[in-house]
Amino acid sequence: MSATGRYRHLFRPLRLGPVTVANRIVFSAHLTNYAEGGLPTEQHAAYYAARAAGGAGLIITEEHSTHPTDWPYEKLIHGFHPEVVPGYRRITEAVHAHGVPIFAQLNHNGGQASGMYSRLPVWAPSPVPDPLFREVPKAVDHAEIDEVVAGYATVARHCRDGGFDGVELQCSHSSIVRGFLSPATNARTDEYGGALPNRARLLLRLVAAVREVIGPDLALGVRLCGDELIDGGTTIDETVAVARLVEATGAVDYVNTSIGVATATLHMIEASMSVPPGYALFIPSALRKAVELPVVGVGRFKDPVQADRALADGHADLIGVVRGQIADAEFAAKARSGHAADIRTCLSCNQECVGRMGLNRWLGCIENPRTGKESVPLPSPRAAKRVVVVGGGPGGLQAAATAAQRGHRVTLLERRATTGGQVAVAASVPQRAEFLDVVRNSLAECRRYGVEVRTGEHATAESLRARRPDVVVLATGARPQRPHWAGDLARVVDVRDVLEGRAAPSGQVLVVDELGFHQASSVAELLADRGCAVRISTPGMVVGQDLGITLDLESFAVRAAAKSIEQTTDEVVLDASAADDGRVRVQLLKHTTGASGAEVFDWVVCATHQEPEEELWLELSASGELPVHRVGDCVAPRRAHAAVLEGHRAAVAL
Repeated sequence: MSATGRYRHLFRPLRLGPVTVANRIVFSAHLTNYAEGGLPTEQHAAYYAARAAGGAGLIITEEHSTHPTDWPYEKLIHGFHPEVVPGYRRITEAVHAHGVPIFAQLNHNGGQASGMYSRLPVWAPSPVPDPLFREVPKAVDHAEIDEVVAGYATVARHCRDGGFDGVELQCSHSSIVRGFLSPATNARTDEYGGALPNRARLLLRLVAAVREVIGPDLALGVRLCGDELIDGGTTIDETVAVARLVEATGAVDYVNTSIGVATATLHMIEASMSVPPGYALFIPSALRKAVELPVVGVGRFKDPVQADRALADGHADLIGVVRGQIADAEFAAKARSGHAADIRTCLSCNQECVGRMGLNRWLGCIENPRTGKESVPLPSPRAAKRVVVVGGGPGGLQAAATAAQRGHRVTLLERRATTGGQVAVAASVPQRAEFLDVVRNSLAECRRYGVEVRTGEHATAESLRARRPDVVVLATGARPQRPHWAGDLARVVDVRDVLEGRAAPSGQVLVVDELGFHQASSVAELLADRGCAVRISTPGMVVGQDLGITLDLESFAVRAAAKSIEQTTDEVVLDASAADDGRVRVQLLKHTTGASGAEVFDWVVCATHQEPEEELWLELSASGELPVHRVGDCVAPRRAHAAVLEGHRAAVAL
């Protein structure tokens, strides 16, 4: 069966008004932080062009701000400035070179913003502060509403002049239009508040104004939030009614969908791996039953099989695949050519996409070092070398795959029976199985490019010299480092001791969280599932505080409550000693009060910092007999993205 035969729906063309898309895979709008000085950049053009070259049926760019009062984050495209048009042309020409249409998303974020960058009041339908930005907005008057409408028309004109094939009105998770549509944020008593037709008045005015500007030759779409997931907010029934109003205008060519609010329920918009794929399909499914317009469905689609099944089941007409195409720009092309197994599937870990954006950095990907660097050409490969990579974790696998892809002869040595390193351990806990994809994907690339992978082989300086390689790349990882207060107590163990089966805690367990990420929360859930009474203690203000960056904190909090996991904060371990009954007496100090006291636990599990396994590096670098590089945790223990990135850099530098 051909690839297009296997995917009976995914690669069928579809008309969106005046525009025909070659397939149903949409690279939907998402933030990138690639803008500079409010203008689009060459990185935008290269980024979107890579996904067009990779076979996407439609590209929809990130939002373009429609008014000076809308500046919620620093690196936003200010579409209302005429200076954006040349940048628009570079983007559209780069995408059109691959025969793919591209739309621009227009937006005003309304009250979901701050005046920090604009030095202006935030505009919204009513003075209802957003829970994230915590800034009371100014309720727009009629003249300001007219100004908003005019701003959308201006940006639509710039998009038309810049060569876009269509525009999409962002009316969903972060938008002044969503603010007007939602009963939770629209408390107006004039003709823009109250009953739904009034609350939808701004949206319908925008549809009319934008259609008038772009004419009949460009497509026009509207993106709606199906359920805000907040008290008193918009639910699916009202969204269906809005979709019918939109369709009745006769000016709109498709409806896109979303779920949640990009502040209060952000964790449901860009859901992590703890949320099942396709979780938001009920929204496009309901809209598709109510309107004749094509409907786009979104919600953590990881592979083409899931996308095709959603189409086959009638939930949507197109599928938005964002993180899947961030991880692999050739997602669509690989599926179409019968090489779906070669797709570098997204982990939904949110570390380098959502997480970096939240830290005001440009968008990247934990397993694709080229994401966010498409505009920076790689140097030409040098003469082929014999390369030995030591360590089969994410850093070593990436180094081996990149080196082999660039023409080197690569052997990878892993001392364990299987590759994966700490990632394989991390993926063994509840809600984290998909994290193993970073290893599976890299290992598949190694095999595809001809890397010789030898497991169960412990590399030494002597054995490496005997191989006589041209260069060695060390990715030997890190090992647990015992806290100073733990002494030699047998019942004080590391997270890895538990996950790798060297320790089996029972009874009352204290998990010490000094890392603020998945290590403590994951082992706590695992032990609770095994029947332990678990308490997590952290010196921070929140247990697992960095889970907030990856949008995992909310779902962990729900699961922790269901599993009766106790959480104590602002607490540091001073000392531990053996109790008379063989348990562990732990001396704890509260920072804020200065109070300290001893508590007794059956076991203590430490999520604390590791130390690099650098002995092989020290021996080889001291001898100077072999050119040697090191990457990942054996340089300094960090997270997987650092290992992958350094593995790629080392291979490119060979």
